[in-house]
Amino acid sequence: MVRRGRVFTYAALLSVLTVVGAACSDDDDSSADREGEAGEEAATGGEGGDGGGGLLAEVQERGTLNCGVNETVPGFGLVDEQGEFSGFDIEFCKAVAAAVLGDAEAVEYTPLSDPETRFPALQSGEIDVLIRNTTYTASRDGGEGARFLATTFFDGQGMMVRADSGFQSIEDMNGTTICVLAGTTTELNLATRFAAAGLTYEPLTFPDADALGEAFAAGQCDGWTSDLSQLAGQRSAFPEGPDALVIFDDAFSKEPLGPAVRDGDDEWASAVNWAVIATIQAEEFGITSENVEQMTTSDNPDVLRFLGEPVAAEEGAEPEPFDPGLGLEPDFAVDVISQVGNYGEIYDRTVGPGTPLGLERGINAQWSDGGLLYAPPYR
Repeated sequence: MVRRGRVFTYAALLSVLTVVGAACSDDDDSSADREGEAGEEAATGGEGGDGGGGLLAEVQERGTLNCGVNETVPGFGLVDEQGEFSGFDIEFCKAVAAAVLGDAEAVEYTPLSDPETRFPALQSGEIDVLIRNTTYTASRDGGEGARFLATTFFDGQGMMVRADSGFQSIEDMNGTTICVLAGTTTELNLATRFAAAGLTYEPLTFPDADALGEAFAAGQCDGWTSDLSQLAGQRSAFPEGPDALVIFDDAFSKEPLGPAVRDGDDEWASAVNWAVIATIQAEEFGITSENVEQMTTSDNPDVLRFLGEPVAAEEGAEPEPFDPGLGLEPDFAVDVISQVGNYGEIYDRTVGPGTPLGLERGINAQWSDGGLLYAPPYR
């Protein structure tokens, strides 16, 4: 259900109105170095963002979404030999493109495997949105000129070792060497965890997961620490097979992962945010890529409102599609679900029990199933 022509018409109209109006009147420790620049970007809305939906109109006029991603994490962001991107985070790039452009394939992916490059890419306008296993923290929210949106994956940091290492827990790893990505929250969490246990260790840092993985496989370090989801992905693709590695059950940090956009453009942030929320709400409603067209004739007014079907705002009023003022088509959720799927569909085909990662939903289940996923009311 691609409706890009209709979107471009609205974008063109916005451009004309702008001219008439003028005539009438990426887990990084380098945030302090860029704080001034980021603050200036945030104050002005950044290039292409003026706090009034500037980037939304720009993306619609351009016809493609520039999405910053990882390309080295199996299950989340990976590129194959043919240059095709796949994974959990990639699916959310597609969801945003479907919501904003009506076409889930209208995405240009920018690989950002080096954690140090992700926020500069966002601040400079090289990418429109960062969807790349990035933890929402106070310092990043305040010092990187970034606005974090709905969490797509609730994670935690863990430790992975060789199955024959003899290590059963972190408490067994005093005096060991630990592989860790440079410029990430992982470094600080590792130091905190070992200090709390009264243990010493030697950190061995690397700029990206590929270099770290090679060092770990070569025996340069005793443990590999990262988000548990990333460890599961790397374990699934380990050259000696997944059974050669063990991931400890102990999670020693909170790692909420999700999209980030530049500060200062509220309409763009809302558009991206509700594209993500739509996948969560669809699962709660039981709407899938297979039944979404049928659900447009549902007897449930909340479902009809969500799918952009006419609903009477009050008794006696003429039914009309609900417009929440997001700058998106009233039925944008239909495009997201029909082309990408709901949250559960995305999870199951990329990282779920039937994939090499084999991750159960756990805390990433719906709130009604004991998880943390909770969509705000669409009304």
